[in-house]
Amino acid sequence: MARKKITIVGAGNVGATAAHWAAAKELGDIVLVDIVEGMPQGKSLDLMQARPIYGFNVTIVGTNGYEETAGSDVVIVTSGLARKPGMSREDLLNKNTEIVAGVTKAVAAKSPNAILINVANPLDAMCYVMKKVSGFPRERVMGMAGILDTARFRCFLAMELNVAVEEIQSMVLGGHGDDMVPILSATTVSGMPITQFIKDKARLDAMVERTRKGGGEIVGLLKTGSAFYAPSAAAVQMAEAILKDQKRVAPVSVYMEGEYGLKDIFFGVPVILGAGGVEKIIELPLNAEEQALLEKSAAAVTKTRDELPRL
Repeated sequence: MARKKITIVGAGNVGATAAHWAAAKELGDIVLVDIVEGMPQGKSLDLMQARPIYGFNVTIVGTNGYEETAGSDVVIVTSGLARKPGMSREDLLNKNTEIVAGVTKAVAAKSPNAILINVANPLDAMCYVMKKVSGFPRERVMGMAGILDTARFRCFLAMELNVAVEEIQSMVLGGHGDDMVPILSATTVSGMPITQFIKDKARLDAMVERTRKGGGEIVGLLKTGSAFYAPSAAAVQMAEAILKDQKRVAPVSVYMEGEYGLKDIFFGVPVILGAGGVEKIIELPLNAEEQALLEKSAAAVTKTRDELPRL
């Protein structure tokens, strides 16, 4: 049986680390694409040389073009600029729209049946660009944000309670940013409500706030650069769920067609991920506070979508 094929666009920290996780899990052969000459080739060769040590048997190829990406099953897009000092939000949006639109056009032409996973920011808006440019059905275009945000929340809760991270279940919904919505009613410790363990609302609120600022906290510590281990791991978990048809339930940014009362935006909601991509959107019952926070988040995502340049 032919091995699966994964293209990762962008060989920076997120893309190269995604290639590392995917190779270690032997999810399929990997093509690492970047515009910088020599960089994807060098990182791919380095990863190939780790194979005898780590014991994985997949092929990793680096390239500056898209020929090698043909026939990919999954494409993870990490390319895009980080906001530089003095750069307006509008400049960043325009530049990243141009980059993501170009990448999407190139990969869609070579792999018309691929499932696209976007990691480029602003996340939900760039997913919208991908869907418009590719013309793919919504099942096959999605964004990685909720898994990362949920992982951060679960991490902080596990640290606070001194329990194994596997025992913490949660869902963080909404747009990827300060308006994300951790669903406390769906947060448990091995099936028991989180409020059994953390009774002080202020403590819980502090962890919610830390989750919202999770990316910023890392940027502040690193000084130059941003998070890449957890974001790349989250994108690869999505790819794995698709390639292995795991039917995983996870929060994913997906195109809304009336679910949760939202339309024509990409938004983080719980879905079932399998071989068909987004196989089902799950509508969680929300309490009044969660509903209000979700609507606030949706308004922020809609505003960014409205600021996108015409495609």
